[in-house]
Amino acid sequence: MTVVYNPQAPADAHLIAKYDGRAPRYTSYPTAVQFTPEVDEKTYRAWLAQLPVTAPVSVYLHIPFCTRLCWYCGCNTRAVSRHEPVRDYVDLMMRELATLEQALPGKLAVGDIHLGGGTPNMLNVEELGIIFGNLRHVFHVAEDAEIAAELDPAVLSRDWIKAAAWHGLSRASLGVQNLSPEVQQAVNRQESFEDIADCVAALREAGVRSVNLDLMYGLPNQTTRNTLSTIDAVLTLRPERLALFGYAHVPWMKAHQQLIDEAALPGPAERLEQSEAAAERLQAEGYVRIGLDHFALPEDELAKAAVEKRLHRNFQGYTTDAARTLLGLGASAIGTTPGGFVQNIAQELGWRHAVADGKLPIARGVAVTDEDRFRADIIERLMCDLEVVLPEVCERHGRGMTELRAAIARFEDFRQDGLLEWDGRTLKVTPRGRLLVRSICALFDAYLAPDAQRHAKAI
Repeated sequence: MTVVYNPQAPADAHLIAKYDGRAPRYTSYPTAVQFTPEVDEKTYRAWLAQLPVTAPVSVYLHIPFCTRLCWYCGCNTRAVSRHEPVRDYVDLMMRELATLEQALPGKLAVGDIHLGGGTPNMLNVEELGIIFGNLRHVFHVAEDAEIAAELDPAVLSRDWIKAAAWHGLSRASLGVQNLSPEVQQAVNRQESFEDIADCVAALREAGVRSVNLDLMYGLPNQTTRNTLSTIDAVLTLRPERLALFGYAHVPWMKAHQQLIDEAALPGPAERLEQSEAAAERLQAEGYVRIGLDHFALPEDELAKAAVEKRLHRNFQGYTTDAARTLLGLGASAIGTTPGGFVQNIAQELGWRHAVADGKLPIARGVAVTDEDRFRADIIERLMCDLEVVLPEVCERHGRGMTELRAAIARFEDFRQDGLLEWDGRTLKVTPRGRLLVRSICALFDAYLAPDAQRHAKAI
């Protein structure tokens, strides 16, 4: 089905100028900006010891290696040409897992495992076996556990796919971003549609039941035209899910982004048009729009969770995973427990030294208060459902509406601009305000001090 984009932007130039400040992505609350070294290994061990043995947990493994460095990347990774560093890293990650096992109150059940990076398919088949063998030794991994991996089509082989599927891989996410040669050259990531199509076919042949394709808007040389041509191409593959991320240009945090020509970057109005044109095309082809930047076929579990209002958001984005504990392994990995958030040492060398010394390599984190949980509930529901009944959240947490007086007082500008609706009980983000939902969530952020050096643009 061909759809011609009708450029009726959900926010005009005035609203973009007014609200397109920098805002957290709210993959957690408190956000990583609030993490401090005061939360250390001792704190984490105490939180782990308090975990209920009967509650399932999730596991995240960070693989910080790639064969190529994409200039837009905001992840903690590095390009390697030899495999030895990868193998050494896997050995140390298994030592970290053994140290973690000793700190746990028992053999916990795991329902979700996520391999991120970097490029997890930099691991060879033998290393996959080592990792999953050890995970199943330390944890009770559910037979129906969702096992997901972020994959680079350029180095994805059929042998790797078969091995991962044998270990239980059920969901795969492939980075596509944009298929225009001009965009690919500008971000140092060249790959053909045929390569992506071959990977999708191989994943499905191996029994991987859900395929996600990652797309982006706001890249250098990107236009609405080449955004839609990319959408039209990948739609022929009928992926179960798609993510449409806005490129975050933060060269002060990621030095390799300095290789990008800033003059070639689209402005806020162009970014908005690219995002909304893509969303309109995807919805016209039957995809359900989920939260800020995800799309799924109606029969996909993510779409069902969105309809049933049981969607969640964590550092991997939108998810159906309801576990309150996420155990992170590897350099820079972030974890969460009921007590708070922790992050491993981000610098790989420092992480290696700490693990070799038998330590849990915690660099920083933040303890979560009852007020944090209250505000996190509001923010998560807005990010996931685009609406929240505030008195109900107050009741769940034993709080009063008076505690939200400051946030409510700031609704009026957003309401007058058509970005939200408020009837005294229910706060709803309008279709016009969807892409500014992070700015609406920021109204409830007790920590936020707008800082151009810490967050990406809201659009």
